[in-house]
Amino acid sequence: MTPIIRRELLEWMRTRKALALQVGLAAVCAILILVRWPTGGVGELSGARSLEVLRIFGYGALAGILLLAPALPATTLVREKMSGTLALLLNSPLSGQSIYFGKLLASLGFTAILLTMTVPAAAACYALGGTTIRGGVGLLYAILCLAALQVSTLGLLVSSRSQSTDGALRVTYGLVLAVCVLPLAPHWLLQGSEPPLSEIVEWIRGLSPIPAVMEVLGQGDVGSRGMSIGGGAMVRYAVMASLMSVLCALATFSRVNHKMLDRARPAGIMTQDRALGTRIMRRMLFLVDPQRRSRGISRFVNPVMVKEFRTRRFGRAHWILRLVALCAILSLALSYLSATGALGWGLEAIGGALVLLQISLLILFVPSLAGGLISTERESGGWRLLLMTPLSAGAILRGKLMSVVWPLILLLCATLPGYIVMMHLKPTLEVQVYRVVATLVLTATFAVLVSAAASSLFRSTAAATTTSYSALLAICLGPLLIWLGRGAPFGHRAVETILTVSPVAAALHASDTPGFTDYALLPANWWLIAAACLALLTLLVVRTWQLSRPD
Repeated sequence: MTPIIRRELLEWMRTRKALALQVGLAAVCAILILVRWPTGGVGELSGARSLEVLRIFGYGALAGILLLAPALPATTLVREKMSGTLALLLNSPLSGQSIYFGKLLASLGFTAILLTMTVPAAAACYALGGTTIRGGVGLLYAILCLAALQVSTLGLLVSSRSQSTDGALRVTYGLVLAVCVLPLAPHWLLQGSEPPLSEIVEWIRGLSPIPAVMEVLGQGDVGSRGMSIGGGAMVRYAVMASLMSVLCALATFSRVNHKMLDRARPAGIMTQDRALGTRIMRRMLFLVDPQRRSRGISRFVNPVMVKEFRTRRFGRAHWILRLVALCAILSLALSYLSATGALGWGLEAIGGALVLLQISLLILFVPSLAGGLISTERESGGWRLLLMTPLSAGAILRGKLMSVVWPLILLLCATLPGYIVMMHLKPTLEVQVYRVVATLVLTATFAVLVSAAASSLFRSTAAATTTSYSALLAICLGPLLIWLGRGAPFGHRAVETILTVSPVAAALHASDTPGFTDYALLPANWWLIAAACLALLTLLVVRTWQLSRPD
């Protein structure tokens, strides 16, 4: 186990990316402290200012853990499999458990180094006046360490079952988002229920680290719509996160053996070769049959776009249509519940929920679709083959981009039924809905261009995908950390300036979501995002031209 820890940790620590992460995290924490550091040698004995800064620091540290901790474990086993060194490890004297714990401890070691870089900032928070909320800094770090263990074991489980690094990153970040957000939905929907339903909902909510961190920072009732949540979130999270980590570890144990190298591939039967009853049943169950023979490519269709659709698993139409149908049903269900008064929500809350649903889909799926447009071709050697075809570099780039644009159009249209119901219930919302749709279209364009530009800058698909996720999360969700500290420590003007950068905040403002109506974010955000899109498109065109030149 020790050789694996040394090999993994030292190999990662010697990279420039690791140094950039450490320096960047330390710099961000230092800036947060300097914003509210007292001047003139005047301190504060009550600890109020210290708690204000600690809350911003705590939310930022949690976001950093959820963003950075899964990347290394999600790719460690699949990289061994792709490079051919996994067979050497399995034939070494090390057992499967030793290999697993070596990989896990190496991943946690790098996370511990990142957390160590934040210790001076946390110590400054404590020295600023002392924090006495629920154990203060020490308990906050305990929750962060448990969250790192939770997402690391989840990443290793995904890595043991994946066949590519970009696929492992895509699935891991999707599951991390699901673990952090989805457990909050039952509590949000069923607040005020009677036991035992309320107890079940609280334990499900305990699977997410967000309520535990909020309770540590003294904000346990945020988002409760006027109802008291009560304590115990930290204990429930400790139990649920530990249980989830053990289950993920046991599931990975069963995979770390020679079976990982065996890939059984069934021969399969084409739809046209099946019996008549089976064909009729498949037509009823599948709107788009994944096993049906594809037609030839038309002259008026970009062949690169068709190639992307047919070779990318998530780009296949049957997956996209299922996702669109699920989102449409969810948006209609939210609108129906609001119209019947079953949840006691207003249309503004429903609009905010629909906006968050669409933004989550964009952040989750756009980097996975566009993050490997060019880097995957360069990594596999397919870029040279594309350049040898009669297609120009512009046609190749247009085909690549359109293969991402069409699925995103379907995703954006998925929640339109909910908006239509809202406009039918309240016709005065028509202008508001148009503003929301315009903001979401700009956000989708920005997300596509960010991911495509990252794909043109990196040769490795894993690095391009990770950079795309990091950039989108930092730009879209990072300013919301400042919004959490509105009033204290950040004033109204500072919060409004920072929120202007975030497309998520602009969409929530356009939908009149409570908490964002006091800030004038439009049309300044539209102009800013449009300028960024133009700059990213220019960068993408220049990089494509550079890569298409002969060596």
